[in-house]
Amino acid sequence: MEYRRLGASGLKVPALSFGAGTFGGSGPLFGAWGTTDAREARRLVDICLDAGVTMFDTADVYSGGASEEVLGQAVKGRRDRVLLSTKTSLPTGDGPEDAGSSRSRLIRACDAALRRLGTDHIDLFQLHAFDAGTPVEEVLSTLDGLVSAGKVRYLGVSNFAGWQIMKSLAAADRHGHPRYVAHQVYYSLVGRDYEWDLLPLALDQGLGAVVWSPLGWGRLTGRIRRGTPPPAGSRLHETAAFGPPVDDEHLYTVVDALDEVAAETGRAVPQIAINWLLHRPTVATVVIGARDETQLRQNLGAVGWSLTPEQVARLDAASARTAPYPHFPYQRQEGFARLNPAPV
Repeated sequence: MEYRRLGASGLKVPALSFGAGTFGGSGPLFGAWGTTDAREARRLVDICLDAGVTMFDTADVYSGGASEEVLGQAVKGRRDRVLLSTKTSLPTGDGPEDAGSSRSRLIRACDAALRRLGTDHIDLFQLHAFDAGTPVEEVLSTLDGLVSAGKVRYLGVSNFAGWQIMKSLAAADRHGHPRYVAHQVYYSLVGRDYEWDLLPLALDQGLGAVVWSPLGWGRLTGRIRRGTPPPAGSRLHETAAFGPPVDDEHLYTVVDALDEVAAETGRAVPQIAINWLLHRPTVATVVIGARDETQLRQNLGAVGWSLTPEQVARLDAASARTAPYPHFPYQRQEGFARLNPAPV
């Protein structure tokens, strides 16, 4: 397993991390992801550690905290061998302090996560969404206190817009608070919006991308093709409305290209989709998920080899979309491109 620095930090993370959203799954979304119990989770963690996957990502909103609890049980007795990443800020209840990033919410959420995970510190603590109602200075000073107390090692965000990140980083620099070093983002061959604003920002500001849903919300598993509906066992039947939208024709174009590369390489479609991501700028780690050992072992096969430049170019072309304004002039016109060369 390759290990990479997480943004402009000293923390080294594996190129692949494991997403524990399937642990303890319940409800219409997380129950469809998976219902892995503690015994099954421990087996999946065993396989990950054997492969060098040492980082495990979860969130307090996943199945009402059950994911954190099951993950904590699965890593019990080997905490020193793993990195634990969790997230907070999304609503976990109906009360006024059950959502957001206020001082009281963050302190309570961190303490609750520590308790559920069965640990004394969180390696990467991330805000799951931007809280427009709480001043960034309050958020950052609270996070600073959690780091100073030894409860949190590194800080990150997830699903932030570029201006929200920059406002936060500027305030952190102004007041001497720890900076965010990670941005957990949606990025896939059928979802490349990350590249327009957030990728250049990450390059400039030292943010490592922690990629969620690298298979396009389950669309790049190799089981969905032109003229073929999702199979009966696909979670898309229950979860498609929760995830990022994808135009069907665009999906089929990308899958056609993936099928071609799969035939040339002898690799599975998901392995190719993940391997493509691992070579994109700013990507520190790609979060893979699995409901069972077979899925996990297949996804682990995405590392240890590389696509050829020609294969990468073919996948790039198949997945390319016209950039939104104000980016399309830089994409289409030479004068704009000369002033701001594309990072990819």
